[in-house]
Amino acid sequence: MSGHSKWNSIKHKKAREDAKRGKIFTKMIREITVAARAGGGDPNGNPRLRTAILTAKAVNMPADNIERAIKKGTGELEGVSYEEFTYEGYGPNGVAILVEILTDNRNRTAADIRRIFTRGNGNLGENGCVAWIFEKKGIITFEKANFNEDVLMESVLESGAEDMDDSDETYFEVYTSPGDFVQVKEYFDSKGLAYSLSQITMIPQNTVHLEGKEAEQTLKLIETLEDQDDVQNVYANFDIPDEVIEEIEGA
Repeated sequence: MSGHSKWNSIKHKKAREDAKRGKIFTKMIREITVAARAGGGDPNGNPRLRTAILTAKAVNMPADNIERAIKKGTGELEGVSYEEFTYEGYGPNGVAILVEILTDNRNRTAADIRRIFTRGNGNLGENGCVAWIFEKKGIITFEKANFNEDVLMESVLESGAEDMDDSDETYFEVYTSPGDFVQVKEYFDSKGLAYSLSQITMIPQNTVHLEGKEAEQTLKLIETLEDQDDVQNVYANFDIPDEVIEEIEGA
């Protein structure tokens, strides 16, 4: 999990930056709309919508925005129809990259994503070429400075979570199955255990070690992909040492 831990630390920083720019609101509105269209507007009977609403609330999205997005999904309000699909490809040194898309113009998005991969010294692959490397999991992170490991582990066991990882220097990472994610998250909420990040994500089963120019190129490629308007999520299986990340970010 060490490669994911390093990537997860970057995601923490990126989430804060996105929240400041309001960009995460746009992504969440699309996710809520698509979830409501696919499974109905009642979160109690639509796990995907329930998860999306919880994520939106976690980034302080106003309730009115959430309600409008649901109504656009159910057809009560006029809205854009989004298509969802996934791109798979490779970054520098064969790093596996999975890109989740929600778009109202597939041709435009395809051209943009292909151009980003090419300019980033990567290339798009066929469907299924890297998806097998990743496993979908819920992850909830707690800052180590705020929790005793043994005490937190007791709550993790009681919550129904699958495991807790302490390999990251800053965070304890609690893993759940996608189906149990909301239940576990609500357990921690009921106990007043404040977490710093909660999401359903894709965990790489193996990693590619990177340093130097390849590390810098990979981080730049991921950042550019995430900044593309139609990209919802980007997952990668790189393992870059913390000191290398800090050097790149400070350059």
